[in-house]
Amino acid sequence: MTIKPLSDRVEETATAAILGSMTVITFANVIARYVFDSGILWALEVTVFLFGWLVLLGAAYAVKIRAHLGVDVITAGLTSPKRRILALLACAVCIVYAFLLLKGSWDYWANFANLPATEGRWFPLGFEDKFREKGWYETEDTPMPDIFGFRPLDWLQDVFNEGEVYEKIPRLVPYAILPFAMALLLFRFVMAGIAIWRGRMEGLIASHEVEDAVEDAAKKLKDL
Repeated sequence: MTIKPLSDRVEETATAAILGSMTVITFANVIARYVFDSGILWALEVTVFLFGWLVLLGAAYAVKIRAHLGVDVITAGLTSPKRRILALLACAVCIVYAFLLLKGSWDYWANFANLPATEGRWFPLGFEDKFREKGWYETEDTPMPDIFGFRPLDWLQDVFNEGEVYEKIPRLVPYAILPFAMALLLFRFVMAGIAIWRGRMEGLIASHEVEDAVEDAAKKLKDL
């Protein structure tokens, strides 16, 4: 029996918590609408944000556990050294792509956090000298959380809104997942490239995972 690393358990727990929260909020909204003829105003917006978090975090985690789908029709017929070269090339392309995603996500989020976006169309050439601070932008429907009089996000007002009270959660909070997840995705691809270079992996995807799962199931049936 293998013990999963702490990082794996944290990521899996976070993913499960997000998915569970989406389910609970959606179910509660359905009950409120069709049973009590009411509704939860912020339910749809929060569910959309959570879904975005789930997808972005899941994409990075899938690189780590080699769960992304892939086609190995060409590479399956090559020798191991050639497969390794192609895997390194594919990983290099993925690293560049993840870097571009990181730049774009930072540029989109930065001004909402009163931070400068990068200059340059494709690759960052520096940071903006002048920009419009958007820390005061709020979400459409999601109110600031109030847990029996305790408001855990009130400190954001002093940092990003010059002490003025937020009625809704500022956009910088849900959008923060964009640069964070893209940085994590870039890190995953870099680590995968190092593993391929050192010979610990042959590619970014786990080949023939379906066949392996079927064989494992067949073995278990024979043992019964």
